[in-house]
Amino acid sequence: MNLETLLTLLAIVIIGWYLSFLASRLDRLHHRVETSWATLDSLLQQRAALAQQIVAESNLDPATAYLISTSAISARKANIIERSAAESVLSESLKLVQNSAQDNSLELPSELLVELSDITNKVKMAINIHLEAVNATRNVRSKIFIRLFRLAGKAPLPVRYEFEDDSL
Repeated sequence: MNLETLLTLLAIVIIGWYLSFLASRLDRLHHRVETSWATLDSLLQQRAALAQQIVAESNLDPATAYLISTSAISARKANIIERSAAESVLSESLKLVQNSAQDNSLELPSELLVELSDITNKVKMAINIHLEAVNATRNVRSKIFIRLFRLAGKAPLPVRYEFEDDSL
């Protein structure tokens, strides 16, 4: 075996290793996006359930109670396309509740108010984690070797949802 053949073989092994490294890294990032979305989805479902509990246990006027109740139901049952808008409406509705509770114009058990504040903070954190995972995955997928060798396979490109830009 001459030196040229050995160097060619070494180059092929290094390129193969690098492509394998990129593929496994991309797979881990896709897994991170999926798990962060599952966590975020779970928290959003809990928030919608809490919104319905707030409606049941507070002295909200009928119009506000109807708005919060329907937005919570919409957020829980919406498909992925409609979910973003439904979550945004629920976020705005819950802001009304928090503002009313701070103004003392709403009688709400303090544990529900604490739970609402807690779930809001958890949702904010989950959104940040999900956005970080989406951005990291998109950055890796934009690399030339990933696109050239189609290392992403058939995995869909992770997307950001509009409600993730809302200030909760």
